Amino acid sequence: MEEAPKPRAFPEESGLEADAGVKFVLESKGKWWHAGYHLTTAIVGPTILTLPYAFRGLGWGLGFLCLTGMGLVTFYSYYLLSKVLDHCEHHGRRHVRFRELAADVLGSGKMFYFVIIIQTAINTGVGIGAILLSGDCIEIVYSNTFPNGHLKLYHFIAMVTVVMILLSQFPSFHSLRYINLGSLLLSLGYTFLVAGACLYAGLSKHASPKVYSLDSSASARTFNAFTSISILAAIFGNGILPEIQATLAPPAAGKMVKGLLMCYTVIFFTFYSASVSGYWAFGNKANSNILKSLMPDDAPSLAPIWVLGLAVSFVLLQLFAIGLVYSQVANEIMEKKSADVNQGMFSKRNLIPRLLLRSLYIMFCGFFAAMLPFFGDINGVVGAIGFIPLDFVLPMLLYNITHKPARTSFTFLLNVFIMVVFTGIGLVGAFSTIRKLVIDAKMFRLFSSEVND
Repeated sequence: MEEAPKPRAFPEESGLEADAGVKFVLESKGKWWHAGYHLTTAIVGPTILTLPYAFRGLGWGLGFLCLTGMGLVTFYSYYLLSKVLDHCEHHGRRHVRFRELAADVLGSGKMFYFVIIIQTAINTGVGIGAILLSGDCIEIVYSNTFPNGHLKLYHFIAMVTVVMILLSQFPSFHSLRYINLGSLLLSLGYTFLVAGACLYAGLSKHASPKVYSLDSSASARTFNAFTSISILAAIFGNGILPEIQATLAPPAAGKMVKGLLMCYTVIFFTFYSASVSGYWAFGNKANSNILKSLMPDDAPSLAPIWVLGLAVSFVLLQLFAIGLVYSQVANEIMEKKSADVNQGMFSKRNLIPRLLLRSLYIMFCGFFAAMLPFFGDINGVVGAIGFIPLDFVLPMLLYNITHKPARTSFTFLLNVFIMVVFTGIGLVGAFSTIRKLVIDAKMFRLFSSEVND
């Protein structure tokens, strides 16, 4: 593991200029709209098709409240984090990594390791999830086209892994900007297609009765609610905002807010349409991937097959972009350790290690995607343990330390309130999601031919 930097070191003093991870992977050339593309890809992904499943544990009222509250809190949190980064840049300490920002502001090398461990868990988890869902998308189309086909889920995961290995060779975060613009458009496309399909299915004369009741057991309702909140945290979370802001050409002050506004405009249209249409159509029978509800294994598709096929194609294409975005922290860490900054990005000395290390990382994610296809439960665990501390706690703490609002001010008290509430939610959510994972373990099989809820 890399060595923690000395607290409060200036970039020049800590060797930033000689850092291959910064120079090659996190090169700062982007405009604010490029940051918007990156951020939208990091947040608005096929996990939004899990929103109706999250509503299963919350119901209509609490579901809307939690969805809206999570959106407001995360926008505020990311805004504060961008202000902290701007503050440090203004004082001569431009940070391009979350872990170094936390260590500098909090003056503790332990925070460096805490953040890098959490970030690694998030990014690897998302990488596994992206490959798993990509394979699942292909399997959905295959099983509907060839009902008696012999290919299994892990075969499609292997195919996706090969494609991801090729795409992972894009050298820098900035080089993904047009891919991520395409990702933004794809997210709008499949969301509206799926929302339309859900409305079609819900209005069909063959539609199942709509049941929105929650579990009859009070303890089960409580655990399900916290599991759903953890899933929402995972859907809204990203954990890499400093690395995204690092791609902006300096000075970066104020640019990230414009990118946030772009991202949350897309969030508004996609999150609400997916959650409302899916939960309305299927109620408490909504699958962790609403496409599975629309294309059941034991019955005909509930919407026109061309609509669902197009939506699945859009999801598949966007998953490649998401996998690339969340691999950038791993790429930066590997590049920092393996590359020679004094030689060119595409020199033989740097190209060969990049090719080998990135390929091995994607193969690792692909192997675990095939071995552990438990998407719904894993999504909740990642949200509770990973995204909540990085996206709901640390930004408020860092802002209170750097900007020093009065302890009796509304801002200070609001930040403390959010930290306390989401720390509690994270702890209970972690217990709830791990509990559900254990309960559901009897249904899980290694290298299963289908994704489990």
